[in-house]
Amino acid sequence: MNAAEYLAWEREQPEKHEFHEGEVFAMAGGSRRHNLLAVAAGAELRAALRGGDCRVLSSDQRIAAPAGRRYVYADAVVACGPSPEDDAGELLTNPSVVVEVLSKSTERYDRGDKWEAYQEIPSLTDYLLLAQRAVRVEHFRREPDAVGWRYRLLGAGDTIELTNGARVAVDALYEGAFELPSD
Repeated sequence: MNAAEYLAWEREQPEKHEFHEGEVFAMAGGSRRHNLLAVAAGAELRAALRGGDCRVLSSDQRIAAPAGRRYVYADAVVACGPSPEDDAGELLTNPSVVVEVLSKSTERYDRGDKWEAYQEIPSLTDYLLLAQRAVRVEHFRREPDAVGWRYRLLGAGDTIELTNGARVAVDALYEGAFELPSD
């Protein structure tokens, strides 16, 4: 399937699928803890970014990573500034922050091929990986000189500081999470 065929087909599907250079993969559902962490990330980011030109979008937002080669879904995503137009208004081409909640079934992919694809998006400044089994956030932040990415491991009591200046308390993300089943 080529990219145009995938986009037309995906619009008609009841479930989400990702596209990787001609191959299509069904997306699995998450555990209740996974879902809580994804919603908490979106809510905390929205609160931290309120009043600015950034929008927080859910896991239903398809991301071009990069357009024509890969189309993926994240657990939460932030886009700042004007939205570039696409053919149907359904693709996000300018994410600045991407959040993935790690699961047994997706952790290798989120750290590997998906992360590799995200790095090709020029607007992306921050990539957050949230663990389900511990209070643990991995933060990859694009260096200003575009030479590479800085890695920071955050835990209980820490604060995530995004490139755009927004701050999110790690404890707020995990509040109530361990009362729910994980994968």
